Amino acid sequence: MGTTEIRVHGVADRGPEDILDRPVVVRVAGDANAGFYRPRPGFGDPAGPGGATLEAYRWGRLAGRRVSRSLMLVLLLPFMLANIAVWMLPVAGRAGAANRALCRLLAATLTAMYVLSLVGVSLDLLAWQCAAYPRCLEGRRELSWLGGVPTGARLALLAAAPIAGIALLWRLSARTWQLPEDASAAQGVGADRLDEPAFWDTRALLRRLRSLHVAVALGTLDAALLLPLAGQDRSPAGYALLAADGVLLAATLAALCRPSVERRGGGPGSEVANRAVRLAAIGLTAVALAYALTPRPSWRAEGTLPGSEELIAALFVGQLVLVTVLGVGAAVQGRRHPFRRHIMVRGLGAPVLLTVSVGAAVAYSAAINFLLAEYLDRGSSPTLARPLPPGVPPLWPPSAGRWAILGFSLGLPVVVLLGLVGTRIGRARRRRAAEELVRQEFPEASRVPPERVRAVREAIVRSWLADRLGGRLLATYAAFALLTLGAAGLSPKYGGPGRLALELGGPELSRPIVFVTDLGTLLIVGFAVALAVVGLRGARSSGARMVGVLWELATFWPRATHPLAPPCYSERVVPELMRRIRTLTADGGGVIVSGQSHGSVLAAATVLQLPRDCLPRLALLTYVTPLTRLYARVFPAYVNDEVLHEVGDRIGWRWISLWRRTDPIGGPVFPDASSDDPAGRVDRRVRDPKGLLIPPTDTVPPAVHRHRYEPDDDFHAAVADLAARLRRAP
Repeated sequence: MGTTEIRVHGVADRGPEDILDRPVVVRVAGDANAGFYRPRPGFGDPAGPGGATLEAYRWGRLAGRRVSRSLMLVLLLPFMLANIAVWMLPVAGRAGAANRALCRLLAATLTAMYVLSLVGVSLDLLAWQCAAYPRCLEGRRELSWLGGVPTGARLALLAAAPIAGIALLWRLSARTWQLPEDASAAQGVGADRLDEPAFWDTRALLRRLRSLHVAVALGTLDAALLLPLAGQDRSPAGYALLAADGVLLAATLAALCRPSVERRGGGPGSEVANRAVRLAAIGLTAVALAYALTPRPSWRAEGTLPGSEELIAALFVGQLVLVTVLGVGAAVQGRRHPFRRHIMVRGLGAPVLLTVSVGAAVAYSAAINFLLAEYLDRGSSPTLARPLPPGVPPLWPPSAGRWAILGFSLGLPVVVLLGLVGTRIGRARRRRAAEELVRQEFPEASRVPPERVRAVREAIVRSWLADRLGGRLLATYAAFALLTLGAAGLSPKYGGPGRLALELGGPELSRPIVFVTDLGTLLIVGFAVALAVVGLRGARSSGARMVGVLWELATFWPRATHPLAPPCYSERVVPELMRRIRTLTADGGGVIVSGQSHGSVLAAATVLQLPRDCLPRLALLTYVTPLTRLYARVFPAYVNDEVLHEVGDRIGWRWISLWRRTDPIGGPVFPDASSDDPAGRVDRRVRDPKGLLIPPTDTVPPAVHRHRYEPDDDFHAAVADLAARLRRAP
């Protein structure tokens, strides 16, 4: 019997040549986006030191190339975080249906925020404010034509920009990596377990989400367009259109709350209803545009677009209420979870991440509007600390955006400061514990320079920081975001932070508040640019690796709340690995799936989906795996001790997992397993570095690899062990 070792890489896609350690490879299955590679005959031994035929599965291009991934990470960050959040809920199935509905509603508010940011640019700043002041139009051919267009017609014409943005949403949300051949006929409500056949088939769900989110987007645009028109005309037609828009939005949000929206298959009635909602939204938008183009007595545009402040404030208040209710529900379920002490933020991961997502969306929207206002008024943005020069048009973005920028500009430095302080609290104790581990693991520690021992000790200490600080820093920023939403919701009554500070403390208090608010816009732009630059650096720095981990976490899970999140690569990877394993085991051959880092998560998910007939010919090797240390803590409803035991049971516990103390991401799969449990024989700790002394055949001491992994003697020994177990398998 021949044995094949399929190597599945992690976040850093180094190419099949590096994965196999062979100079020339050839693709034997798949395509350029995701394929299986073997050494080309005549260019190196086709088998590894463990005795198995080498094969590499390269899936990294499904996650996007470096440039496109960085751009999507910056532009789609709020939608991406909202999609991760629903998988962080502590309970799945019917018990978690209400919390999942709240997550979908919060994702819909992000779509509304996306549209309102476009409305603020096109309808408020351009069509309403700039077009009413000759100085804003002076010397600008691209805008000067607006001066002679009636106000209603200006609003209708510049509504084309939000409509184009909604069309882009529809277009981008149709992207998927799933192959038509991988469609599942299985049905079920929700994504309850990773071993369900329909788990990775989300096309029906995405079609419904696309229709409903387009309806939310068009309904938001209609509200922003009709509020100033109905307020000016005071006619029954305008009020009737506003009422119809309110009914449409309510029906759309109610449809998002129904459990049938997340049904994986079937449901033709639901499909028809969602399509009807979308078509009704398109028809109502067409009627609203026609109503805006209707001739009416001219009126002068003054201040901000009527209704825009109230609309944005109402959205912020709604988000605050939804996050609060979700937080209560998640906290109750988290307290009842059997592993609540190990769950990130005690079960509050979903509301915390959704708050961060909303905060990022609000900050982006506010920054875009304030930067455009700065350009349109020629660098003379009016503030309470900087009066308007004579003749300069008073372009005022919504004051709620000032609260958002203030919250971001205060929250981000506080989080950074807490991160720096957190690394120092208890540092002496952690160093003592790490040094004790180093001296236990390396008997030669007393014979090497102290700098060498210190380097290994610090690597272990840094590997512990991720467990301590990640959730706390997210919760801290979420607290600032919640306070920001609450303050922004009161902006129609109290105005921006500068105005409130002026009333409370006079110019001495308002000037620093205004300065921090202005500085916040630059901080938001700098944050987006820094995120893009870090993503473009690939895996050449620790920050870039953390961005890569965030991206792989986000795009591993199917889109279940927001259709504009990046497409899920696992929808293709898991079925493709299943197909390849079935092919190799069909003639009695054995397969060892060796997953590195995030590749181990894909390997475990594949084992849970494979049919029973090929499992006796399968073994699993994982190394530097985040299955328990990251996934079980962050996604406890889907990756937990029960699910991991199911993986081991399916393959007869032919499973070896290699881990290191210095790894900040990976760790043991079954850290609490007893010696009587077969799970207790899965984990094998390997030394990192291999030693503290310089080997006789080398000139430098062994490197500290932390999370990086290249096949070594421990790896090849594990492959040989698993191959022997496959030969003994019945």
